[in-house]
Amino acid sequence: MSHNTPSNLSDLPIYKKAIEIFALSQSISTYLTHDLSQLKPDGTEDSNIYFSGDIVQQSISLAPEIASVELERYSDKRYKHIATLKRLTNKLYKNSYRLERSNSNGKDFLPILRSELKKFKQLQRTWLLTL
Repeated sequence: MSHNTPSNLSDLPIYKKAIEIFALSQSISTYLTHDLSQLKPDGTEDSNIYFSGDIVQQSISLAPEIASVELERYSDKRYKHIATLKRLTNKLYKNSYRLERSNSNGKDFLPILRSELKKFKQLQRTWLLTL
């Protein structure tokens, strides 16, 4: 661990925000899944339903990546975790925009998710300076 790592990872603001984003993504996905699980009139499924699962999978990976960065001793491995964290954040952004085009009332919550992701990115920038 780096010398300025809190004794408990859950004390890190970026870690707390990652947990909040996961909870929000999970709630949005649950709401969207209900609307998107209906078959279309031609019998096909709405392809946007997969993006609702993607935001959960991507957001659940944020906190473990933060922990990996904090606990990794070697800088080359640490930078790989940082790159993964950035990729996950960018994918969450992209999938939230894709879901916003879906035919669901839940899409109104996606700007809230993106707002939280912006805060997360700012925390990420600040946090990276402390490593």
